[in-house]
Amino acid sequence: MDIENHLLPGRTTIENGRFQFHCHSRVSCYLHCCHNVDMLLFPYDIILLKEYLAINSTEFIERFTSITAGSHPFFPSLKLKMRENVERSCPFLGEQGCSVYVNRPSACRTYPLERGVENPGKGKSLKAHYFLTHHPYCKGHLESRSYTISQWERDQNLYDCNMYNDLWAELDAFFATNPWAGEGKAGPYQRLAFMVCYDIDRFRSYVETHQLLNGFHLRKDEVKRINKNDGALLQFGFRWLEFILGGRKLLVKK
Repeated sequence: MDIENHLLPGRTTIENGRFQFHCHSRVSCYLHCCHNVDMLLFPYDIILLKEYLAINSTEFIERFTSITAGSHPFFPSLKLKMRENVERSCPFLGEQGCSVYVNRPSACRTYPLERGVENPGKGKSLKAHYFLTHHPYCKGHLESRSYTISQWERDQNLYDCNMYNDLWAELDAFFATNPWAGEGKAGPYQRLAFMVCYDIDRFRSYVETHQLLNGFHLRKDEVKRINKNDGALLQFGFRWLEFILGGRKLLVKK
C-alpha cells in the first residue's frame, strides 16, 4: 500500500521518525482545537469518559453523543455532541482547559497525529500508520519540542486506547461484511451490537440477566476481570458478537 498516495488533505507522513509539537497555555491558539470539532468516539472512549464523569454509559450516550454514519453503511458511529453555543465548544471544556483530561478520548490524546490501521488479511495482525495533521490555526508545530512516535504514545498514555481501538477496527471490519443482512436497518442483532459496543453498562446488565458467562469455557481469572472491569467486558463482548453473528470460534460453548 502506497501511504503517500492515500493521505487526506492536511496530512503528511512523519519524516525521519520524529515530529515537532508542543501544546501549552502560552501558545496563541490554546484551546482553539476544542471548538467546532466533529469527533467520533470509539467504544473505549465512552468507557473512559463515563467513568470519569461517574455516570452510566446510557446516560453518557443520551447527554453527550449523537448517532452519525460509520465507516460503512452497516453500522453507525457515535459523535461527541458540541455545546449549542456560537463557538460550538466541547462539552468538557472548562475555564482552565479540558475538565476530563485524564480520561480524554483517544483522538485528543493522539493529536496532532492521526492513527490509521491497515488489515493485511489472511490472519495477519493489523498494521498501524501515523500521519501528522496540519491545521492552519495550530501554532504547536512551531514549538521546539520534538517526539518520536513511541515517545508520544508513552507521553499521552495511548497504549490501552490503541489496543482497544485496534480490536474495534477488527470488529468494525467484520460489521462491514453486513453480518445482519436481511433483518433491516436497526434490526435486533444490530441493536444488540450497538449495546455491546457503546452501552457497556446496559450490556453488563444483559450479561448478568442471561448468565452469559456461564455458557462459555472461560478461565476463572478471566471471569473475575470481566465482572470487575469494563474494558475486559468490552473485549468479551467483541468476541461474543463475532461468535453469534459470524460463527467465529473465538469462544467455546459449554
